[in-house]
Amino acid sequence: MISVVIPCLNEVGYIESTLQSLIRQEDPREPWEVIVADGGSDDGTRMCLDEMSQQHANVRWVDNLLKTTPNALNLGIEEARGDTIIILGAHAEVDTDFLIRNAELLKAHPESGCVGGVVEQVHGSASSRRIGAAMSTPFGVGDARFRTGGASGHVDTVAFGAYRKSVFEEIGLFDSALTRNQDDELNYRLLKSGWRIWFDPRIRSRYHVRSTYPQLLRQYFQYGYWKVFVNRKHGTITTWRQVIPALFLMVLFIAGAAWILEVFGHWSDLWSGFGASIFMTSLFLWLVGAVGSAISTAHSFRDVPGIMQAYLVIHFGYGRGYWRGIWDFLILRRNPRSESEALTR
Repeated sequence: MISVVIPCLNEVGYIESTLQSLIRQEDPREPWEVIVADGGSDDGTRMCLDEMSQQHANVRWVDNLLKTTPNALNLGIEEARGDTIIILGAHAEVDTDFLIRNAELLKAHPESGCVGGVVEQVHGSASSRRIGAAMSTPFGVGDARFRTGGASGHVDTVAFGAYRKSVFEEIGLFDSALTRNQDDELNYRLLKSGWRIWFDPRIRSRYHVRSTYPQLLRQYFQYGYWKVFVNRKHGTITTWRQVIPALFLMVLFIAGAAWILEVFGHWSDLWSGFGASIFMTSLFLWLVGAVGSAISTAHSFRDVPGIMQAYLVIHFGYGRGYWRGIWDFLILRRNPRSESEALTR
Protein backbone atom coordinates (compact mmCIF):
# COMPACT_ATOMS: atom_id res chain seq x y z
CA MET A 1 0.00 0.00 0.00
CA ILE A 2 1.09 3.59 -0.72
CA SER A 3 0.46 6.31 1.85
CA VAL A 4 0.76 10.00 0.93
CA VAL A 5 1.33 12.31 3.92
CA ILE A 6 0.58 16.04 3.57
CA PRO A 7 1.27 18.65 6.30
CA CYS A 8 -1.20 21.50 6.04
CA LEU A 9 -1.95 24.91 7.55
CA ASN A 10 -4.35 27.44 5.99
CA GLU A 11 -4.10 26.12 2.45
CA VAL A 12 -7.70 26.57 1.29
CA GLY A 13 -6.47 28.02 -1.99
CA TYR A 14 -4.36 24.97 -2.83
CA ILE A 15 -5.35 21.82 -0.92
CA GLU A 16 -8.27 20.80 -3.15
CA SER A 17 -6.15 20.92 -6.32
CA THR A 18 -3.43 18.97 -4.50
CA LEU A 19 -5.88 16.22 -3.56
CA GLN A 20 -7.54 16.24 -6.98
CA SER A 21 -4.16 15.66 -8.65
CA LEU A 22 -3.80 12.52 -6.50
CA ILE A 23 -7.36 11.34 -7.13
CA ARG A 24 -6.72 11.57 -10.90
CA GLN A 25 -3.79 9.13 -10.66
CA GLU A 26 -3.33 6.25 -13.05
CA ASP A 27 -3.90 2.91 -11.35
CA PRO A 28 -0.77 2.39 -9.20
CA ARG A 29 -1.56 -1.38 -9.08
CA GLU A 30 -1.78 -1.33 -5.31
CA PRO A 31 -4.06 0.36 -2.75
CA TRP A 32 -3.24 3.92 -1.74
CA GLU A 33 -4.37 6.52 0.77
CA VAL A 34 -3.88 10.21 1.56
CA ILE A 35 -3.42 11.49 5.11
CA VAL A 36 -3.53 15.27 5.64
CA ALA A 37 -2.23 16.51 9.02
CA ASP A 38 -3.82 19.91 9.58
CA GLY A 39 -2.33 22.33 12.12
CA GLY A 40 -5.49 24.20 13.08
CA SER A 41 -6.44 25.93 9.82
CA ASP A 42 -9.01 28.70 10.19
CA ASP A 43 -9.42 29.77 6.55
CA GLY A 44 -11.87 27.09 5.37
CA THR A 45 -9.26 24.39 4.77
CA ARG A 46 -10.91 22.02 7.25
CA MET A 47 -14.29 22.32 5.52
CA CYS A 48 -12.58 21.39 2.26
CA LEU A 49 -10.87 18.42 3.94
CA ASP A 50 -14.20 17.26 5.38
CA GLU A 51 -15.83 17.38 1.96
CA MET A 52 -12.95 15.60 0.22
CA SER A 53 -12.77 12.85 2.86
CA GLN A 54 -16.55 12.28 2.60
CA GLN A 55 -16.36 12.01 -1.18
CA HIS A 56 -13.24 9.82 -1.33
CA ALA A 57 -12.75 6.88 1.04
CA ASN A 58 -8.97 6.90 0.65
CA VAL A 59 -8.63 10.55 1.81
CA ARG A 60 -8.62 11.35 5.54
CA TRP A 61 -7.20 14.02 7.80
CA VAL A 62 -5.84 14.22 11.35
CA ASP A 63 -5.47 17.08 13.80
CA ASN A 64 -1.91 18.34 14.28
CA LEU A 65 -2.25 19.92 17.72
CA LEU A 66 1.42 20.97 17.92
CA LYS A 67 1.05 22.78 14.57
CA THR A 68 4.66 22.30 13.41
CA THR A 69 5.59 20.68 10.10
CA PRO A 70 7.74 17.85 11.55
CA ASN A 71 4.98 16.91 13.97
CA ALA A 72 2.47 16.88 11.11
CA LEU A 73 4.72 14.57 9.11
CA ASN A 74 5.27 12.26 12.06
CA LEU A 75 1.54 12.09 12.80
CA GLY A 76 0.86 11.14 9.20
CA ILE A 77 3.58 8.49 9.16
CA GLU A 78 2.29 6.95 12.39
CA GLU A 79 -1.25 6.88 10.93
CA ALA A 80 -0.08 5.47 7.59
CA ARG A 81 -0.99 1.91 6.66
CA GLY A 82 1.30 1.70 3.65
CA ASP A 83 4.78 0.25 3.32
CA THR A 84 5.64 3.14 0.96
CA ILE A 85 5.23 6.65 2.39
CA ILE A 86 5.33 9.70 0.12
CA ILE A 87 5.79 13.19 1.58
CA LEU A 88 3.95 15.91 -0.33
CA GLY A 89 3.27 19.63 0.16
CA ALA A 90 -0.23 21.08 0.53
CA HIS A 91 0.44 23.54 -2.31
CA ALA A 92 1.78 20.95 -4.76
CA GLU A 93 0.30 19.00 -7.65
CA VAL A 94 1.60 15.80 -9.20
CA ASP A 95 1.62 14.10 -12.60
CA THR A 96 -0.91 11.32 -13.19
CA ASP A 97 1.81 8.64 -13.00
CA PHE A 98 3.36 10.04 -9.79
CA LEU A 99 2.34 7.18 -7.49
CA ILE A 100 3.18 4.34 -9.85
CA ARG A 101 6.55 5.90 -10.79
CA ASN A 102 7.57 6.16 -7.15
CA ALA A 103 6.43 2.62 -6.32
CA GLU A 104 8.17 1.09 -9.35
CA LEU A 105 11.45 2.92 -8.74
CA LEU A 106 11.59 1.89 -5.08
CA LYS A 107 11.21 -1.72 -6.25
CA ALA A 108 13.83 -1.23 -8.98
CA HIS A 109 16.41 0.22 -6.55
CA PRO A 110 16.50 -1.96 -3.43
CA GLU A 111 19.61 -0.11 -2.21
CA SER A 112 17.61 3.14 -1.97
CA GLY A 113 15.48 4.00 1.03
CA CYS A 114 14.01 7.00 -0.80
CA VAL A 115 13.31 8.05 -4.38
CA GLY A 116 12.24 11.40 -5.78
CA GLY A 117 12.11 13.52 -8.89
CA VAL A 118 11.85 17.01 -10.30
CA VAL A 119 9.77 19.67 -8.55
CA GLU A 120 8.68 22.27 -11.10
CA GLN A 121 7.42 25.73 -10.19
CA VAL A 122 3.93 27.12 -10.75
CA HIS A 123 3.90 30.90 -11.08
CA GLY A 124 0.97 33.13 -10.19
CA SER A 125 2.63 36.46 -11.01
CA ALA A 126 5.62 38.02 -12.74
CA SER A 127 7.55 38.18 -9.46
CA SER A 128 6.88 34.51 -8.66
CA ARG A 129 8.01 33.57 -12.19
CA ARG A 130 11.30 35.39 -11.62
CA ILE A 131 11.71 33.89 -8.15
CA GLY A 132 10.99 30.44 -9.58
CA ALA A 133 13.57 30.94 -12.31
CA ALA A 134 16.21 31.86 -9.72
CA MET A 135 15.31 28.79 -7.64
CA SER A 136 15.84 26.52 -10.66
CA THR A 137 19.48 27.39 -11.35
CA PRO A 138 22.76 26.16 -9.84
CA PHE A 139 23.80 29.78 -9.23
CA GLY A 140 20.68 30.36 -7.17
CA VAL A 141 20.36 27.15 -5.15
CA GLY A 142 23.35 24.94 -5.89
CA ASP A 143 23.32 21.57 -7.60
CA ALA A 144 20.19 20.03 -6.04
CA ARG A 145 18.81 18.03 -8.96
CA PHE A 146 15.23 18.08 -7.70
CA ARG A 147 15.32 21.83 -8.43
CA THR A 148 17.58 22.04 -11.48
CA GLY A 149 16.82 18.70 -13.16
CA GLY A 150 19.42 16.31 -14.51
CA ALA A 151 20.14 12.65 -15.18
CA SER A 152 18.90 9.78 -13.05
CA GLY A 153 21.25 8.72 -10.28
CA HIS A 154 22.07 8.75 -6.60
CA VAL A 155 21.84 12.15 -4.85
CA ASP A 156 22.11 13.54 -1.32
CA THR A 157 18.52 14.79 -1.01
CA VAL A 158 15.18 15.09 -2.79
CA ALA A 159 11.94 16.95 -2.15
CA PHE A 160 8.55 15.18 -1.95
CA GLY A 161 10.36 11.89 -1.50
CA ALA A 162 8.89 8.37 -1.43
CA TYR A 163 10.30 6.40 1.52
CA ARG A 164 10.18 2.80 2.59
CA LYS A 165 8.33 2.62 5.89
CA SER A 166 11.12 0.36 7.14
CA VAL A 167 13.48 3.37 6.85
CA PHE A 168 11.50 5.26 9.50
CA GLU A 169 11.44 2.17 11.68
CA GLU A 170 15.23 1.95 11.38
CA ILE A 171 16.39 5.60 11.68
CA GLY A 172 13.42 7.26 13.38
CA LEU A 173 10.95 9.93 12.31
CA PHE A 174 11.45 13.61 11.42
CA ASP A 175 13.20 15.71 14.08
CA SER A 176 10.37 17.56 15.83
CA ALA A 177 12.81 20.27 17.06
CA LEU A 178 13.18 21.62 13.51
CA THR A 179 11.05 24.22 11.74
CA ARG A 180 12.99 24.03 8.47
CA ASN A 181 15.43 21.54 6.93
CA GLN A 182 13.61 18.55 8.45
CA ASP A 183 13.70 16.66 5.14
CA ASP A 184 17.43 17.35 4.60
CA GLU A 185 18.17 16.24 8.17
CA LEU A 186 16.21 13.01 7.74
CA ASN A 187 17.91 12.30 4.41
CA TYR A 188 21.31 12.86 6.03
CA ARG A 189 20.49 10.22 8.68
CA LEU A 190 19.23 7.92 5.92
CA LEU A 191 22.52 8.16 4.03
CA LYS A 192 24.59 7.74 7.20
CA SER A 193 22.72 4.51 7.97
CA GLY A 194 23.81 3.01 4.64
CA TRP A 195 20.74 3.62 2.48
CA ARG A 196 20.92 5.54 -0.83
CA ILE A 197 18.60 8.15 -2.39
CA TRP A 198 17.62 7.76 -6.05
CA PHE A 199 16.66 10.67 -8.30
CA ASP A 200 14.66 10.15 -11.49
CA PRO A 201 13.45 13.12 -13.59
CA ARG A 202 10.41 11.11 -14.74
CA ILE A 203 8.89 11.61 -11.28
CA ARG A 204 7.34 15.05 -11.64
CA SER A 205 5.44 17.36 -9.34
CA ARG A 206 4.68 21.08 -9.28
CA TYR A 207 4.95 23.61 -6.47
CA HIS A 208 3.32 27.03 -6.12
CA VAL A 209 6.24 29.44 -5.68
CA ARG A 210 6.25 32.31 -3.18
CA SER A 211 5.13 35.44 -4.94
CA THR A 212 6.98 38.16 -2.99
CA TYR A 213 10.60 38.87 -2.20
CA PRO A 214 9.96 39.40 1.56
CA GLN A 215 8.45 35.88 1.74
CA LEU A 216 11.49 34.53 -0.10
CA LEU A 217 13.85 36.36 2.28
CA ARG A 218 12.13 34.88 5.33
CA GLN A 219 12.17 31.40 3.80
CA TYR A 220 15.89 31.41 3.06
CA PHE A 221 16.79 33.08 6.35
CA GLN A 222 15.12 30.12 8.07
CA TYR A 223 16.87 27.63 5.78
CA GLY A 224 20.27 29.06 6.73
CA TYR A 225 19.39 29.42 10.41
CA TRP A 226 18.14 25.86 10.84
CA LYS A 227 20.98 24.37 8.80
CA VAL A 228 23.35 25.35 11.63
CA PHE A 229 21.08 23.58 14.12
CA VAL A 230 21.29 20.44 11.95
CA ASN A 231 25.08 20.78 11.69
CA ARG A 232 25.34 21.08 15.48
CA LYS A 233 23.16 18.03 15.99
CA HIS A 234 25.32 15.85 13.75
CA GLY A 235 28.66 17.51 14.50
CA THR A 236 29.44 18.06 10.84
CA ILE A 237 28.62 20.16 7.78
CA THR A 238 26.07 18.01 6.00
CA THR A 239 26.59 19.52 2.50
CA TRP A 240 29.30 22.03 1.58
CA ARG A 241 27.20 23.85 -1.05
CA GLN A 242 25.02 25.19 1.76
CA VAL A 243 27.84 27.17 3.43
CA ILE A 244 28.83 29.11 0.29
CA PRO A 245 26.38 32.03 0.81
CA ALA A 246 27.59 32.43 4.41
CA LEU A 247 31.24 32.44 3.30
CA PHE A 248 30.49 34.99 0.59
CA LEU A 249 28.72 37.26 3.08
CA MET A 250 31.67 36.93 5.48
CA VAL A 251 34.16 37.94 2.77
CA LEU A 252 32.06 41.01 1.89
CA PHE A 253 31.74 42.01 5.55
CA ILE A 254 35.44 41.65 6.37
CA ALA A 255 36.58 43.34 3.16
CA GLY A 256 34.04 46.13 3.62
CA ALA A 257 35.17 46.71 7.21
CA ALA A 258 38.81 46.84 6.06
CA TRP A 259 37.85 49.33 3.36
CA ILE A 260 36.19 51.60 5.93
CA LEU A 261 39.31 51.43 8.13
CA GLU A 262 41.41 52.42 5.12
CA VAL A 263 39.16 55.40 4.39
CA PHE A 264 39.54 56.68 7.97
CA GLY A 265 43.27 56.06 8.05
CA HIS A 266 43.23 53.18 10.55
CA TRP A 267 45.01 50.72 8.33
CA SER A 268 48.68 50.12 7.65
CA ASP A 269 50.07 51.54 4.40
CA LEU A 270 51.34 48.03 3.71
CA TRP A 271 47.74 46.86 3.27
CA SER A 272 46.47 50.00 1.54
CA GLY A 273 43.76 49.15 -0.99
CA PHE A 274 43.39 45.58 0.27
CA GLY A 275 39.84 45.92 1.60
CA ALA A 276 38.51 47.82 -1.40
CA SER A 277 40.12 45.37 -3.84
CA ILE A 278 38.69 42.26 -2.17
CA PHE A 279 35.25 43.83 -1.72
CA MET A 280 34.96 45.08 -5.30
CA THR A 281 36.41 41.87 -6.78
CA SER A 282 33.98 39.68 -4.81
CA LEU A 283 31.03 41.87 -5.75
CA PHE A 284 32.11 41.92 -9.41
CA LEU A 285 32.38 38.13 -9.56
CA TRP A 286 28.94 37.76 -7.99
CA LEU A 287 27.46 40.23 -10.49
CA VAL A 288 29.05 38.41 -13.43
CA GLY A 289 27.63 35.10 -12.21
CA ALA A 290 24.21 36.59 -11.46
CA VAL A 291 23.91 38.39 -14.81
CA GLY A 292 25.06 35.37 -16.82
CA SER A 293 22.76 32.97 -14.99
CA ALA A 294 19.79 35.35 -15.13
CA ILE A 295 20.16 35.92 -18.87
CA SER A 296 20.43 32.18 -19.55
CA THR A 297 17.25 31.35 -17.60
CA ALA A 298 15.05 34.42 -18.24
CA HIS A 299 11.98 34.25 -20.48
CA SER A 300 12.69 37.82 -21.58
CA PHE A 301 15.21 40.53 -20.76
CA ARG A 302 12.58 42.23 -18.61
CA ASP A 303 12.89 39.29 -16.20
CA VAL A 304 16.66 39.65 -15.73
CA PRO A 305 16.62 42.36 -12.99
CA GLY A 306 13.93 40.44 -11.05
CA ILE A 307 15.88 37.18 -11.24
CA MET A 308 19.02 38.97 -10.05
CA GLN A 309 17.01 40.47 -7.18
CA ALA A 310 15.88 36.95 -6.25
CA TYR A 311 19.52 35.75 -6.30
CA LEU A 312 20.45 38.58 -3.94
CA VAL A 313 17.56 37.78 -1.59
CA ILE A 314 18.34 34.04 -1.57
CA HIS A 315 22.07 34.44 -0.94
CA PHE A 316 21.77 37.29 1.56
CA GLY A 317 18.86 35.68 3.42
CA TYR A 318 20.52 32.28 3.64
CA GLY A 319 23.93 33.72 4.57
CA ARG A 320 22.48 36.02 7.23
CA GLY A 321 20.39 33.17 8.67
CA TYR A 322 23.45 30.90 8.76
CA TRP A 323 25.53 33.42 10.69
CA ARG A 324 22.64 34.11 13.07
CA GLY A 325 22.41 30.37 13.61
CA ILE A 326 26.14 30.21 14.38
CA TRP A 327 25.70 32.98 16.93
CA ASP A 328 22.65 31.41 18.58
CA PHE A 329 23.41 27.68 18.38
CA LEU A 330 27.21 27.44 18.43
CA ILE A 331 28.39 30.50 20.37
CA LEU A 332 25.57 31.26 22.82
CA ARG A 333 24.25 27.65 22.84
CA ARG A 334 20.70 29.00 22.82
CA ASN A 335 17.49 27.21 21.99
CA PRO A 336 15.92 28.14 18.64
CA ARG A 337 14.75 31.75 18.34
CA SER A 338 10.98 32.04 18.73
CA GLU A 339 10.52 34.16 15.60
CA SER A 340 12.25 31.46 13.56
CA GLU A 341 9.92 28.78 14.94
CA ALA A 342 6.85 30.36 13.33
CA LEU A 343 5.54 28.39 10.38
CA THR A 344 5.71 30.03 6.96
CA ARG A 345 4.56 28.60 3.66
